[in-house]
Amino acid sequence: MSDADRALFPGFETRKIAVSGAEINMVSGGSGPPLLLLHGYPQTHAIWHKMAPRLAEQFTVVAADLRGYGDSSKPAGGDNHALYSKRAMARDQVEMMRALGFQQFAVVGHDRGGRVAHRMALDYPGCVQKLVVLDISPTRVMYAATNMAFARAYYHWFFLIQPFDLPERLIGADPVYYLHRKLAGWGSAGVSIFDPRSLAEYERCFSDPRTIHASCEDYRAAATVDLEHDAADGGTPLSCPLLVLWGNKGVVHRLFDPIADWNGVATDVRGRALPSGHYLPEEVPEATLEAILGFL
Repeated sequence: MSDADRALFPGFETRKIAVSGAEINMVSGGSGPPLLLLHGYPQTHAIWHKMAPRLAEQFTVVAADLRGYGDSSKPAGGDNHALYSKRAMARDQVEMMRALGFQQFAVVGHDRGGRVAHRMALDYPGCVQKLVVLDISPTRVMYAATNMAFARAYYHWFFLIQPFDLPERLIGADPVYYLHRKLAGWGSAGVSIFDPRSLAEYERCFSDPRTIHASCEDYRAAATVDLEHDAADGGTPLSCPLLVLWGNKGVVHRLFDPIADWNGVATDVRGRALPSGHYLPEEVPEATLEAILGFL
């Protein structure tokens, strides 16, 4: 177990699980029904450190690094970005949970992790019992509504999808500077909201050129193959209960209507705003925990 995980997740176990297309790094702890936690960009499983110990009092908690992030595998993206499709990333996590002995489980996904969880619930409806997404509307809905306000607020969606290796080179010139600007721009109070130990983990992992490339591929996939998969679904709605939470100091609710957007792709939706910026699990962990526990 790394020193960071030992400090951030006391009593948890660290493992790497081999799945069909990658090796997934994760921490697990607690007992009870299984609960999978998935982080977003540009972070790692460390985002859950303020909530995981409390959740572990009632659940068997698994907090994993997505493919391409943290200490999980980082395969090259390829010409069609399919290795970073949300379908491939969701399959990783389902196979990991099965390897741990869990055929059914609840999922909480923040940011990119929420998009992976959305695809997981579509592709594996028998696995995902309940789903929580944090501070997002569906990818297809957001791209379809692109306008000047969206392009300004979500500039990174359009920067990171530029062809290899333009964003990789620019970010790689000073990855810690870029990381801090990204985190500060979406939080409610700059990087001061982050525990120095988790921030150090984000810096360590994001400084790896392979992570920078993988995260760009994640976004390139979202603008290409993920939209193809969404279109092929033919509007099939999510069947599992869905909780949507967002930060009232953030961006998504100013440009979109999270409840209405998710009602367009799911049959059982509830949710509300919390007094936070984008990083709910680290900015307002108690309020986020209360909402999630009430739902689960």
